[in-house]
Amino acid sequence: MNRQLQKYLKNRATLSPWKIDGTSRTNFAAAIIIPALAERGTLPSTLDSLCLNSPEYLAQTLVVIIINNRADISADQFADNQKSIDWLRSNPYPQLNLVWIDASSPGLELPAKEGVGLARKIGFDSSLQWLDWKVEPLLISLDADTLVDRDYLVTIFDHFAVSKNRAVVIPFRHQSVSNLKQETAIRHYELYLRSYLFGLQVAGSPYAYHSIGSAFVCRAEAYIRAGGMNRRCGGEDFYFLQQLAKTSGIAMVNGTVVHPSSRFSVRVPFGTGRAVQSQVEEGTVLFHFVAAKEFKVLKEWLELINCQLDSSADKINQYALKISPVLYQFLAELNFVQVWQKLQNNHPSRKQRLAAFHDWFDALRTRQLLTRIVSNSNSSAEEIVADLLNWGGYRGGEKEVDQLKLLESLQGV
Repeated sequence: MNRQLQKYLKNRATLSPWKIDGTSRTNFAAAIIIPALAERGTLPSTLDSLCLNSPEYLAQTLVVIIINNRADISADQFADNQKSIDWLRSNPYPQLNLVWIDASSPGLELPAKEGVGLARKIGFDSSLQWLDWKVEPLLISLDADTLVDRDYLVTIFDHFAVSKNRAVVIPFRHQSVSNLKQETAIRHYELYLRSYLFGLQVAGSPYAYHSIGSAFVCRAEAYIRAGGMNRRCGGEDFYFLQQLAKTSGIAMVNGTVVHPSSRFSVRVPFGTGRAVQSQVEEGTVLFHFVAAKEFKVLKEWLELINCQLDSSADKINQYALKISPVLYQFLAELNFVQVWQKLQNNHPSRKQRLAAFHDWFDALRTRQLLTRIVSNSNSSAEEIVADLLNWGGYRGGEKEVDQLKLLESLQGV
């Protein structure tokens, strides 16, 4: 093992009291990390879809299931988790290098207030010692209710074999459901996700990628460089990918698609499951489409910085006020004047200064700015997306289904 790995394991890894059970082999080229909380009903389908992949790549891949819960879990969920552990011990998939981590049984539960972030971290950190560091091993993030295509592993392995990318996201499309109202809600939410990504791309943001926990891969060294997975109970994927983008950059793989579940969920206060449930059961939309005029503010702001790297903070503020009073106020609240002076002092070259700026004005601050400038428009989602597509140079039609189809094709689905 290299020095960086040893340093990470000593200082930042979360290992004890948890451990991997099911194998003693330590030369895997990749590990798939799958947290599972009361997923006895869905996990077999996920593993079934993995089994359809190439035996050549399955032989090189460790599949790590983290059965997890806190001590305050319901009796039904605890029983479900224990059934999953017993089932995994029975070696249900001999064609997979299938192992598990018990973070469920008494004495091994997750601490209070912890959740999926810590479960993912335990899985990632524990798997590091089971990888073959003579190659450049991969860490693959998946969920226990997500299906993968037959070409999932071959696409991942082939991409990293020829690419210098350290981290990638995989195209996604949520599974279809028979309930028409729920199916409509999930596609509407996907239109929001895809239009937001499209807007970021046109605006020139370095954070133009989707943040879905079941749809990213990174080299193990990039995982360490990013400081490892965070322990957030929700949004752990957003913040980890943001850190990966800062330390390694993120590209998109083409050639395969992952299929997350469309089911309702209240396990985290936001995300797909909560958004769909709120729309179906309460008629409440928890997200707002961002229009072209708002993305134009972001684009002009990023272009301003790129052109004014040697200018004073006061001069940049003057230009920012002309772009948008909301942008100007947002920068004031972020103490931009002091930040910019520090960036100029600490980063003498233009290239370094621009990189440092993007580290500061990151995915979170980008979203915060766009959230602030979203207007209370009476325009429908279809009208907003049509205008956005036109701004980006595409005629996507006026109907949501046509817009979604176009965005899917542009984003690798």
